[in-house]
Amino acid sequence: MSRFTLSLILSISLLLLYHPPLSSPAPQYVSTVNDYSSPIILKPPPAGSNRHTMFLPLFPSPPNPSGDAISRRQLQKSGTPRPNARMALHDDLLLNGYYTTRLWIGSPPQRFALIVDTGSTVTYVPCSTCEQCGKHQDPKFDPELSSTYKSVKCNIDCTCDNNRDQCIYERRYAEKSSSSGVLGEDIVSFGNQSDLPPQRAVFGCENRETGDLYSQHADGIMGLGHGDLSIVDQLVESGVISDSFSLCYGGMDVGGGAMVLGGISPPAEMVYSHSDPVRSPYYNIELKEIHVAGKRLPLSSSVFDGKYGTVLDSGTTYAYLPEAAFVAFKNAVMKESIGVHQIKGPDPGFNDICFSGAGSDVSQLSKTFPTVEMVFGEGQKLLLSPENYLFRHSKVSGAYCLGIFENENDQTTLLGGIIVRNTFVMYDREHEKIGFWKTNCSDIWERLHVSGRPQETSNSTSPQASSPPDVSNSSSDISPSLPPMIPPQYIPPGETEIGSIIFYLSVTLNDTNVKSQIAKLAPLIAQELHVNSSQIHLLNVTLVGNYYVTIWSITPPSSADFMSKATASNIISRIAEGRIHLPDSYGKYRFSNWHIYPPPKRSWWQKHYLGALLASILAVVVGLSGVGIWWFWRQKHQSNLQYKPVDSVVVPEQELQPL
Repeated sequence: MSRFTLSLILSISLLLLYHPPLSSPAPQYVSTVNDYSSPIILKPPPAGSNRHTMFLPLFPSPPNPSGDAISRRQLQKSGTPRPNARMALHDDLLLNGYYTTRLWIGSPPQRFALIVDTGSTVTYVPCSTCEQCGKHQDPKFDPELSSTYKSVKCNIDCTCDNNRDQCIYERRYAEKSSSSGVLGEDIVSFGNQSDLPPQRAVFGCENRETGDLYSQHADGIMGLGHGDLSIVDQLVESGVISDSFSLCYGGMDVGGGAMVLGGISPPAEMVYSHSDPVRSPYYNIELKEIHVAGKRLPLSSSVFDGKYGTVLDSGTTYAYLPEAAFVAFKNAVMKESIGVHQIKGPDPGFNDICFSGAGSDVSQLSKTFPTVEMVFGEGQKLLLSPENYLFRHSKVSGAYCLGIFENENDQTTLLGGIIVRNTFVMYDREHEKIGFWKTNCSDIWERLHVSGRPQETSNSTSPQASSPPDVSNSSSDISPSLPPMIPPQYIPPGETEIGSIIFYLSVTLNDTNVKSQIAKLAPLIAQELHVNSSQIHLLNVTLVGNYYVTIWSITPPSSADFMSKATASNIISRIAEGRIHLPDSYGKYRFSNWHIYPPPKRSWWQKHYLGALLASILAVVVGLSGVGIWWFWRQKHQSNLQYKPVDSVVVPEQELQPL
């Protein structure tokens, strides 16, 4: 898989309805924090070839011609309870580079996988009229198939197309990515676990995308930032939710998580930081101190208040500190870590700070690495475990690298998703504060006691099975029956090592070219599952009616004995949710009946045969060497002895001489 760089992008132009701040498009890998004048480049070292990252576009909001959005939101304050949208998060922060949620648009609803990004303000998806859009997870949005779709007509608050008929938007980014299209309005549905009924909202319908926007697997972006086109702002302005939303990212090797649009009753253990909407156009917190192993870093609190202050963003993978803070943090972690030694990072092109010898059990990392505390303005502390500042070394088992880097040439403190893994983060915009609650995001619903219908599970799905059924009612208050939004537990609790994954694939093929078409399936499936072709194995092919039923096996890479739970969950979710797309030549295809198998149990000899074999060979070599040395010594010793015949020492009788 090719390497990229994480980029907090600089917007080149912005043409949007109501002129909200820009949003971030797709995962990149170099991060920039920008002002009006010059971009500042952050260079996070990578964690191997499979590390993906998201980015945050940091740039000030332009003046709002229609008034102060914050002031208008104050008018919505009320003690009246409002519903909320309970939604699941999918994918993994480090493996995929982003978290996505499912959103349905139109009547009947059309499903999309959207990257959740608190640094973005607009929600957009590819349009069926798109002349240059990439191949994404779901089909493009087709306005013709929605009975409730309306285009946003040209008006004084938006940029219009050449015919002055529709409002359009355009995004251009410094790394050459771009997104452009028209603005439309339709019914947006949040899933059948949501108490919030479907609502009308304005979104972008892409007609052109380039760069990483074109190549990303996710369909589009769900903007959660401040701005009139933000899905949160639209729901708040409609008065259907309170001015708050929450995110909960899964932990190391787990992925997934949860999201709530609207307010909740916060747990008593939640700690808060003031978030000043005037301080910067981004979600910021008042970070005053950082403690490592209970000891405060020798830093002034002003180090965390430079430029944009301390920014919290779901769209950035790692964390970036100003130089002084980074050096102090790095030195403290290295000093307080026990029983590990520093090793080279997974990529020789970057100076990663990595440690070996910690073991593979994440729950035991606190015995090796120190705990970290972030102290907020009112003195409240957020406890961070090692998974909140470390990521796994991609090439060395039991090794980890710092996921906090130096923010070169910039005084902004940027806290990305790694900081809030297994942390419920509540963005309480109404009360201008952000709350943190350290918890297990995999069972967040039970811990929060949020209402919701029971989960339905199945291990047999098709690409069509994940789509919501058609809805004939075209009114604005439709309530489509949608698939469950709770993250399915594809892997039983306790399983951490997966030996193989078996699944079935039914395809319709041309009888004259079956062998060739089936042979081409392996690399196609590998590409869709983000694994190597060598990991995909065809086990069997059977003709059933008009379908060829194939059985496939996915095994760990040749260098590993098993797959991690996170890797297996990501693979299974793509199979189970019908997120694998094949060319039209395979007709109506169907994935079904996935199963997981643990690594095969091996005897002591099977586990250690290589070592035993090497030891035996070494013993034989040593033995033969000893015999050879003895034989050589003996031969040499014998050659030094001078043996002569007996008669050779007898002096012959001398001839008698006459006297």
